[in-house]
Amino acid sequence: MSKSAIVIGAGIVGLATARALGARGYRVTVIERSSKAVGASIRNFGMVWPIGQPEGKLYERALKAKSIWKEVLTGGKLWFHEGGSLHMAYQKDEFEVIQQIVDVSEKRPVSVLSAEQTLAKSPAVNEKGLLGSLFCEDEMIVDPREAIAGIPAYLTEKYGVAFIWDTAISEVNYPAVRSGKKQWVADEIFVCSGQDFETLYPEEFSATAITKCKLQMLRLESQPDNWKIGPALCGGLSLIHYDGFKAAASLGKLKERYKAEYAEYLKWGIHVMASQNGLGEITVGDSHEYALTFDPFDREFINTMILDYLATFAAFKSPKVFQTWHGIYPKMTNGNTEIVLRPADGVTIINGLGGAGMTLSFGLCDEVIGGSY
Repeated sequence: MSKSAIVIGAGIVGLATARALGARGYRVTVIERSSKAVGASIRNFGMVWPIGQPEGKLYERALKAKSIWKEVLTGGKLWFHEGGSLHMAYQKDEFEVIQQIVDVSEKRPVSVLSAEQTLAKSPAVNEKGLLGSLFCEDEMIVDPREAIAGIPAYLTEKYGVAFIWDTAISEVNYPAVRSGKKQWVADEIFVCSGQDFETLYPEEFSATAITKCKLQMLRLESQPDNWKIGPALCGGLSLIHYDGFKAAASLGKLKERYKAEYAEYLKWGIHVMASQNGLGEITVGDSHEYALTFDPFDREFINTMILDYLATFAAFKSPKVFQTWHGIYPKMTNGNTEIVLRPADGVTIINGLGGAGMTLSFGLCDEVIGGSY
């Protein structure tokens, strides 16, 4: 008889774990405290973002995750767009970093585009002062709200995964998990509860080099006349945000200039990107504040700073903002890219992917369940 597994949490890590288990013949039950996933997994750009990962293990994991995303989204008849990413340069030091990234990339499908080539890729790019851009073919956009809501039905149909909603697990005592007087048992238990990690395992949480990140984002209304921005769009500040760009020799020099010219942006961890979903809506962000506890209020000046910087590299047919929000995700503080703990026999915690959950979860969880992690 096939093994059974319980997955706690129906965000992207929980769904990726359930998919990896189901693909290996497990009888899987996912238990989610809410009536649908409403955490960080639906509060992001929807960017599957290999360009942000350094070459080697993490880049390969991102590509693996992308291939699983395509399998799941195609099977679930859910929208995605393989448009790549454009990273604009308006100053010589930005353009120099872009050229260096292309020069040192061994496997990435990257190229340096002239200003004219860049404008041909996207009608949204600000042409004033544009020197050129980095274009990467790897990146893919999903609609996080649609995808996270739609994947459970696909997993049920494809692998027989059962979902139990509106049920908060308050105790894990292998082989059982409990919610009040209700109890479920399984051969293996996976805790994929995102920022609620400390609820079930407070000692492990407090002993882990982990904090939380609050980010603010905005969404612009559906663009008129089916107008498309093409690739995901990024400004220069993104070059100093992602580890995938650290291979550029002159990145440190660029960062020093940004520290002088964009001190307030760096204080709030702001770098600016834009992605467009299947409805034509454009998601813009974001900021990064780090703490274990946050106030529940968004800061209007952060949204204004994001939009002001956006205008330096992009403009859209309709700039009307119709939604703003914030998300919170766990983030490792020791440089690790994830945390996989086994606090008891038969129990595995998967957490701490930071801002790369959409990019890496399907790959990481496939490694963990497949025994190659």
